[in-house]
Amino acid sequence: MFPASLIGRAADASTRPLRYVRGVTSSLLRVRPPLGDALLAAVLVALGQLQVWLQATEAPRSLDAVLLLACTAPVAWRRRAPLAMLALAIGAILVLASVESDADTSALVPAALILLYAVGRETDPPRTWAAPALVVGTAAYGPIVLDQPAGDFLFVTTLFGGAWAFGYSLRLRAQRLDEVSERAELAERQRDERARAAAAEERARIARELHDVVSHSISIVAIQTQAIRRRLGPPHEREAGELRAVELTARQAMAELRRLFGVLRASGEDLALAPQPGLDQLEQLIEQTRAAGLEVELELEGERVTLPPGVDLAAYRIVQEGLTNTIKHARAAHAAVGVRYSSGALELLVEDDGRGALSTSNGAGHGLIGMRERVALYGGTLETGARPGGGFRVAARLPLDPPGAA
Repeated sequence: MFPASLIGRAADASTRPLRYVRGVTSSLLRVRPPLGDALLAAVLVALGQLQVWLQATEAPRSLDAVLLLACTAPVAWRRRAPLAMLALAIGAILVLASVESDADTSALVPAALILLYAVGRETDPPRTWAAPALVVGTAAYGPIVLDQPAGDFLFVTTLFGGAWAFGYSLRLRAQRLDEVSERAELAERQRDERARAAAAEERARIARELHDVVSHSISIVAIQTQAIRRRLGPPHEREAGELRAVELTARQAMAELRRLFGVLRASGEDLALAPQPGLDQLEQLIEQTRAAGLEVELELEGERVTLPPGVDLAAYRIVQEGLTNTIKHARAAHAAVGVRYSSGALELLVEDDGRGALSTSNGAGHGLIGMRERVALYGGTLETGARPGGGFRVAARLPLDPPGAA
């Protein structure tokens, strides 16, 4: 028999949960339960019905069979409406106790445990607290009303309350795992967004610097064209007119570039008055780095050639950013810079003996992201990573005839 302290003898009280779940039950009966829950409920229903109909007794069995069905069948819908199904089962248990049935009700114990577990696992507070309240209330009926030993109360509350507590603990654990997963996904999205923003910022920075390179070159074209035109005499009026058109076109291009800079420039940034740096200023950069406390060796290999202004600027920035990150992040005492002019390409190497990896950003918008963007702009390659024996290595290769060049 099901423990008397759990089922009590309160037929009047049992009608209230039955009324509470009547509407829910009628709608659930029209919904197909999950296959696993349906099979589990079928086993419990069959066990309960066998206990009723195979028990040797002369008492009517139809009411016991219906009540046992109402206690065990709700297991099929324990995930869809766990609290309502628990209330239905407890109501049926109380009615079964009130009619003083002598049927074997051992099938009620696993059904009640499963339903209590389902409430703890599937239901959020505050509704889930109804389950332990029902357990405590029904378990207290025996010691209070029937003078049963207090041990029955402790046994029932521990057994059935433990089923709810186990389900609820699993729910909390799943929620914590979901929160951790959501935080990880959010951090990954934020990291990707920061990387995209940093890449966009670097592209804008590179575009501004190339603006200065192009503006400087066009200004030289305009000045040289004007100088040649003025040296031409009357016999060359036709040529002078063509040069005047070239000069006018160059000055118009300069004006449009100034407008373009207004779109690209950062807040408060002024038009650069000096040409952008190149590898001809590399030794000055090395000296500045040494003055910052980092020993740097410079090795030049190959016959030096005149570089396109954009490639020259990109090469200088790659070395500059590599040394800056070495100073700020690598904790190195020594660095080496190599520049090699090979057939059709410029190869750059920055190595250090530090313990830290190169930062993706040096705090001013440069770093690995800036290097990748500059190298990609000219169709080159970039390799970064740890050196054998310690330290960090940056190796870049810039084609001297970039894609799209005439």
